[in-house]
Amino acid sequence: MELKGKVHKFGDDVNTDEIFPARYLHTTDVTELARHAMEDADPEFVGKVRPGDFIAAGKNFGCGSSREHAPIALKAAGVAAVIADSFARIFYRNAFNMGLPILECPEAAAALQDGAEISVNLDTGEIIDLGTAKHYASQPIAPFMQELLADGGLMAHLQKCLKEKSA
Repeated sequence: MELKGKVHKFGDDVNTDEIFPARYLHTTDVTELARHAMEDADPEFVGKVRPGDFIAAGKNFGCGSSREHAPIALKAAGVAAVIADSFARIFYRNAFNMGLPILECPEAAAALQDGAEISVNLDTGEIIDLGTAKHYASQPIAPFMQELLADGGLMAHLQKCLKEKSA
């Protein structure tokens, strides 16, 4: 699957409170979650992000608490995928469980500039900066994980599997 969009650049150690502030944890409405995505890291983010855009970040993206609100808010705000040098382990798993693609690629995370137009191929792991024509290679997303993403996350995938077994 190939995705195209604009990069929104962040640094190292972006924690889940910056991705989705704890003061809004009372809501489960995805539209409301989207309104507060990245609010404490960049208060203007939701006004700038467009469906299909990307986040590029440094090391340890998604550190902090294990709340699932963080990847849900990013996905609901229109973020197509997150590219980072590295991810906190719990965020990595939560992202796939919620249907948000993430790619570890230190070279791309460091080189991509805010506002760059990029193309990302989830099947091959290739990331292309369309302005500079520079190519970066991340690990491709494993077929099982791509299936989770295509189904909309772990719960939707499990529901699909249960329907198939009962048919």
